[in-house]
Amino acid sequence: MKTAMRAKDSARLSAIRLILAAIKQKEVDERVELTDPDVVGILEKMIKQRRESIAQFEKAARNDLVDAEKFELGVLSGYLPQQLSDSQVQEEIAKAVSETGASGVKDMGKVMAALKSRLAGRADMGKVSALVKARLSR
Repeated sequence: MKTAMRAKDSARLSAIRLILAAIKQKEVDERVELTDPDVVGILEKMIKQRRESIAQFEKAARNDLVDAEKFELGVLSGYLPQQLSDSQVQEEIAKAVSETGASGVKDMGKVMAALKSRLAGRADMGKVSALVKARLSR
């Protein structure tokens, strides 16, 4: 935050302030001190909101707002842990399927529960869900 202030980067500073406000709001609402996984969850939620906003603004042809949201998305993504590659995600899915003994789409919940703790913040869970479903549908 201090670096953004010194560089007079108002857009970045604004995005960082949004992150801090969301974290403080959650702490105040729940009267707890957040752990790292909690903060990652907040960041993921904010990223999801930005992606949805971008889609809506693109439909409305509001390129100025699309650019602002994309910038915020980039700043938010910078605070998440290193993202896993597609091959690493496939390996984790294979491990989870073998560990849970999943045999069909009906066992998808078990597999997703196992993957959620392992991949939180390191992979897009919507994308992972689609990959699990495709694997279990075979």
